[in-house]
Amino acid sequence: MLAIAQSRKVAIVGYNRIPFARNNTVYTQANNKDMMVAALNGLIDRYKLQGLRLGEVAGGAVIKDSREINLMRECVMSTSLDRATPACDIQQACDTGIESAVYIANKIALGQIEVGIAGGVDSTSNVPLLLGENLRRILLAARRAKTTGERLRQFLKIRLKDLAPEAPQNVEARTGLSMGGQTEITARHYGISREEQDQYSLESHQKMARAYDSGFFNDMITPYNGLNRDNNLRTDTSMEKLAKLKPAFDKVNGSLTAGNSSPLTDGASCILLASEEWARAQGLPVLAYITHAELAAIEYLDNRHNLLMSPVHAASRMLAKAGLTLQDFDFYEIHEAFAAQVLTTLKIWESPELSRQFGQEPLGSIDRSKLNVVGSSLAAGHPFAATGGRVIATLAKLLHEKGSGRGFISVCAAGGQGITAILQR
Repeated sequence: MLAIAQSRKVAIVGYNRIPFARNNTVYTQANNKDMMVAALNGLIDRYKLQGLRLGEVAGGAVIKDSREINLMRECVMSTSLDRATPACDIQQACDTGIESAVYIANKIALGQIEVGIAGGVDSTSNVPLLLGENLRRILLAARRAKTTGERLRQFLKIRLKDLAPEAPQNVEARTGLSMGGQTEITARHYGISREEQDQYSLESHQKMARAYDSGFFNDMITPYNGLNRDNNLRTDTSMEKLAKLKPAFDKVNGSLTAGNSSPLTDGASCILLASEEWARAQGLPVLAYITHAELAAIEYLDNRHNLLMSPVHAASRMLAKAGLTLQDFDFYEIHEAFAAQVLTTLKIWESPELSRQFGQEPLGSIDRSKLNVVGSSLAAGHPFAATGGRVIATLAKLLHEKGSGRGFISVCAAGGQGITAILQR
């Protein structure tokens, strides 16, 4: 997706996010705009961008209401950036944050802009409630009515049951299953045990807890609404506690629980991307470069166990274009939608038999000590469109602190899609 050989380098020079919060906790009164503006203002303050006209700001939310037609532009207008900074909305389910970064990166690579911000936000607490279909039809008919009598006759058709809003659902449109329900099928098909999932989740929490204690996140997060760290993080969890949790999706035979699945989450994140020349002029160090990205989609209607497996294809194609192997990386950031999803992806990469079912050769195993070294979505939470910014920021900082190396990103998404990317220092 990035034609780097014929383009300029794209540098990651900054990042910011607000703490992520489990839904229906501390951000219940905040909407997408509130949270995104908070993340942007933190970025602007940290890198002294006040009054600057940037090339573009791009990002979005997976869950929006009808008033958020031009969300990112409205967010920009509420910050201290020059109001002549253009902005656009992008939405690609959980890939939104990465895809927004690729969009801005391509414009920088082609010389169309010098600097831009990619971001994402989601509130699963402040979600739009939909009118029932029967009530909607009655209200529309009443609006079309020519006389007061006709309008009244329409209103008299309303029944008490029509006043109940339709509850929002986080389901895959073509299968009617939740992401957790889909991943139950995946875990069962590929033989991913409950114990493996719980162990993986425990390690994610432990890694993030250590990272917070070491101060890793101190310059990455702007406190918001009284919160200064991700409130999904469980510093005292254990295998014993995780084992006591009941299945969350398949109540009878399921292995996915609230402990080994990322929770519904509220939050926002953003990253600052620029040309080397712009970064130098502003006195900002280059943290890392975005060098490659690959988006893929998978047929999942006949193979429901593969809904979140499209990063398998994206990784293979991207590595072939980059002339690299899966082992040529210092860090791996694989989005933890569910522990089972990550473990299945690793199993497919390692297995010749499973890889060939995807029409490709196995990519091999990775050094798991390099995987999600400061924790990921199981510990931090997963505000859909905001996860990409968190992942890029984390990997860019790890590479900057190391002073060299490459980082690999993989994010799965609803709709049978997924994206991978390479950062290099």
